[in-house]
Amino acid sequence: MRKVLILILTFLLPLKGYGQLHFPVEFWRARPPADTLTFYAVGDIMSHGAVIRDAAKNGYEGFFKYIEKDIRGADIAIGNMEFPLAGKPYSGYPNFSGPEAYAEYLSQVGFDVFLTANNHILDRGDAGLARTIRELDVRDLWYTGIADTPGKDTLRNPLILPLKGIRVAIVNFTYGTNLGSSKAWPKVQRMDTLALKPVMERARSKADLVLVFPHWGVEYAQKHSVRQEEVARWLIAQGAHAIVGAHPHVVQDVQWIDGVPVFYSLGNALSNQNDLPARLEAALTLRFVIRLGEAPQLLEHRLDYLWCTKPGMVEDSFSAVPVILPETYWKVPSDYGQMISTLKAR
Repeated sequence: MRKVLILILTFLLPLKGYGQLHFPVEFWRARPPADTLTFYAVGDIMSHGAVIRDAAKNGYEGFFKYIEKDIRGADIAIGNMEFPLAGKPYSGYPNFSGPEAYAEYLSQVGFDVFLTANNHILDRGDAGLARTIRELDVRDLWYTGIADTPGKDTLRNPLILPLKGIRVAIVNFTYGTNLGSSKAWPKVQRMDTLALKPVMERARSKADLVLVFPHWGVEYAQKHSVRQEEVARWLIAQGAHAIVGAHPHVVQDVQWIDGVPVFYSLGNALSNQNDLPARLEAALTLRFVIRLGEAPQLLEHRLDYLWCTKPGMVEDSFSAVPVILPETYWKVPSDYGQMISTLKAR
């Protein structure tokens, strides 16, 4: 209920002067000064069949073991949950339905906000989407990109959260879904400028900082498309302060447009994909300073490359590991060599 109350207070309290509201997030590092906010984001968190089977055997603890400190150390940690919580039978590609325990683990490891507008969210149809919303709500988890009523749509799209006296708007949408919907509700936020315009207007009018997380682009293309750039320019004109994309399953390029950074794709965060470029991933740290009456200023942006290891390579389970992890951690030295060669090829 605490997170629901914070969402309600966001709309009831005036824009400034409502005090210091903090997320229930455990910190491993010293917090930055009160006028700065640090964000940590990863890409596509997948629930392939092999991932589900591995978690049933070895648990989830190894999945983000090596970056847990960074996840917890941010003011806000954000992950793209690219699967519905549609119930049993749990399944992987092409029709995903991830275990509820997976979402619970992600929250426990330190992720604060789940991005849920993606092409797989309707893999089990409207019923699967509705169940996803119920499962997230009953666990008091923050999410954006989907909603089951007009009232929740206003609260979730954008998701506006107060932190350290600063209001942050998080916008999430997808280019499309693999299966269509026969109903107006529940809803998935789409990459349609007419539909997005009121969302961006709410974000701009109610928040000090606007972060946009599109699910877009061409799968496995390491450079952004013309359409991605067109939408990025439109979003910046609507007030976006940073854009962080997902969906291509590989790390894409970074572009600055009118002083705003666009990270077109962070690639995967955890998956069973075998293609080497899809196993090379990125985690993004953004640190902003926001002062009264001034536009947000980006103090730091850092991309840290990760590598998705399979069971038995580093841990007994799947694990996202930093590329700076020494070779001595690898049980399969040849996989370390593949990581280094893939990184050098970028």
